[in-house]
Amino acid sequence: MASELPQRNALDELMEDIAEVLISQEQIQARVAAMGAQISADYAGKDPLLVGVLRGVFMFMADLVRAITIPIMVDFIGITRYGPSARTQGVVRFTKDLEMSIQGRHVLFIEDVIDTGLSLRYILRSLETRDPASLKVCALFSKPHTRLFDLEIAYTGFVLPDRFVVGYGLDYDERYRNLPFVGVLKEEAITRRRLPVGPHA
Repeated sequence: MASELPQRNALDELMEDIAEVLISQEQIQARVAAMGAQISADYAGKDPLLVGVLRGVFMFMADLVRAITIPIMVDFIGITRYGPSARTQGVVRFTKDLEMSIQGRHVLFIEDVIDTGLSLRYILRSLETRDPASLKVCALFSKPHTRLFDLEIAYTGFVLPDRFVVGYGLDYDERYRNLPFVGVLKEEAITRRRLPVGPHA
């Protein structure tokens, strides 16, 4: 009896849309571990509150908190961009607010990727009005070439090139988040989905 051919899994199908791997799973895990160690040293005795934006940050945040060795608390916000120029004007509406008060707390805002920085600037201004003891930013990925103004980022994992990338939480049309690495999306995959390619955040 002839043996059955192994079935392809969903990850194989996603891999076909990747032109090249930019940052491997091993590189990501090593950098996240180093960032966690640095945060642990910098915030020792401060009981920081880590705040993330749903949904893209969940993979990074889950790995990061496991790499932090001091007491921490975690909370999330949800946002949506709206208006005819939502991606370029940074017009943001909160769909989920924090459940904890940040007044007097040392807050570390966690981002998966920062490119234009417009949405981040809006969020930080909102959080600053709540009188935290400190407010700093930690981003795994940064695209400084797309930044529209200066932003102070306390912790940065990797600087990404001016290419459309997916994986490790970064998506295109809500796909590819579950890839364990960061890779460049093929042009034909972008065309097939027929979505405008713009900043992640």
